[in-house]
Amino acid sequence: MLNWINRFNICALLDNNQYNSKHHSLECIAAAGCVRAFSTTENLSHQLKSFLQDNQDWLFGHLNYDFKNEIEPLHSDHFDGISFPDIFFFQPETVLRLSAHEVEISSLTLSPSIIFSAINLEKTDLVSSQVGINPDPRIPKQSYLQIIEQLKKHILRGDCYEINFCQEFYVENVLIHPQSLYTQLIEISPVPFACYYKLNDKYLLCASPERYIRKSNNRIISQPIKGTYKRDLSDLHEDELQKKRLTESEKEKSENVMVVDLVRNDLSKICKEGSVHVEELFGVYTFPQVHQMISTISGELKEGTDFTDIIYASFPMGSMTGAPKRRVMELIEQYEQTKRGIYSGCIGYISPENDFDFNVVIRSIAYNQTDGYLNYQVGSAITFNSDAEKEYEECLLKAEAMKKVLNKQKFI
Repeated sequence: MLNWINRFNICALLDNNQYNSKHHSLECIAAAGCVRAFSTTENLSHQLKSFLQDNQDWLFGHLNYDFKNEIEPLHSDHFDGISFPDIFFFQPETVLRLSAHEVEISSLTLSPSIIFSAINLEKTDLVSSQVGINPDPRIPKQSYLQIIEQLKKHILRGDCYEINFCQEFYVENVLIHPQSLYTQLIEISPVPFACYYKLNDKYLLCASPERYIRKSNNRIISQPIKGTYKRDLSDLHEDELQKKRLTESEKEKSENVMVVDLVRNDLSKICKEGSVHVEELFGVYTFPQVHQMISTISGELKEGTDFTDIIYASFPMGSMTGAPKRRVMELIEQYEQTKRGIYSGCIGYISPENDFDFNVVIRSIAYNQTDGYLNYQVGSAITFNSDAEKEYEECLLKAEAMKKVLNKQKFI
């Protein structure tokens, strides 16, 4: 299915890799081709509302982190080697929905039976590309450690309580085969919010474990992640101890609860009074490389609240900013050295019934094919009690799967 949709200049595949949870949405959905598209920089809120009202069909797309500049009086001047637009949505020619027992195909241009036959004829062999890709850090380690100490001084002064600080690893003049690399990444790190996204010459290969926001009827939920411990796959007993340590870590819980409070505040702007509550606090979940602490916040939407209202109230997500949100976004711009772009933005779909589900773009490889520029970005939450060396190690841990597939590609 991935190889078939990749024939098109614009496509997306969203896959939960068989993670079934209380808030399970679609198992796997793909979109191919573009009938109509939305991407603008002027009078954005009004135009987005109009586009959504005029296109009551499946829509897929993304918001860059830098969409924040539309919501708040902020700016971003750093280098961006990938250059996804700040916002893009498209109505696809073809939508494929895959479950455990069936595939449902709807298309505006082709017969579903022809599409099904074409997918079954696709070769599944992976294609070899350049190997031994070793991305360089945009920020040298010593500079990173110094920046963390500067951020802790801001916290001590009361500028903020917590700040998510990110860094870029990049490589220039590189040639990759995106769908093969994505397949390798998901084999290593199957996660519930994986995504393959192609927008002409720009690609995102995403192995995200995190949901940003989901709407189902008039209910809205957000599931921020804050708290990461490395797994020990060589010793199951030690692995369980690691999980227990995360569950009991006061540092990780303090980071998590700050983000929970921020999300509660965001959702209270668009939800009925008294309806916002924390369904789960400090839930610990296991993924291939890490244990993560995830909380779930939900609410009942006010009458007449639409997608644009929800995005303007809650974006960017608190897990990728910190608290208070506007001040930490200013500090992020001051201390980070790369424009985040699509990283720590979101990708997802809007259904014909105006329900939607969007991930948080983390654990992702981004690629500009025309310029041969590839990067991944990683970050961690900085509080006053943060140890700079450990924060750097956490960044490397989060980059482990991406680094592995780039360094040691084993394609057949």
